[in-house]
Amino acid sequence: MVYTQHRSEESLEDYLETILILTRRLPAVRSIDVAREMDYSKPSVSVAMKNLKNREYITVSEDGYIHLTATGKAVAEKVYECHTLLSDWLISLGVDPKTAAQDACKMEHDISPKSYEAMKKCILSLLSKE
Repeated sequence: MVYTQHRSEESLEDYLETILILTRRLPAVRSIDVAREMDYSKPSVSVAMKNLKNREYITVSEDGYIHLTATGKAVAEKVYECHTLLSDWLISLGVDPKTAAQDACKMEHDISPKSYEAMKKCILSLLSKE
């Protein structure tokens, strides 16, 4: 079986990861916070939030507060872990942090789960020796 990631899934993962990051930084998260963080238009984020809600990755309160469901949080944490691991690894190789973060964002969506687990094991072993 060939592993391919569709752009819509990449976007979904980016939104979930951003919501996770914002929930750790802010007391409450609204669509405007996501729009500002991602530098996207409010209408684009609104459409994305409806999609995430329909897929049961988030709930939105009457006041407009966004909360990750258990499923949404699991996806977000998986993507965030991958992003963080790859960023840290690239930085340890001498890549500047901004470029490392940008490259990790691209890599996190394109790597197969099997390859990621192999890289994770190797990277963690290397980083623990430093």
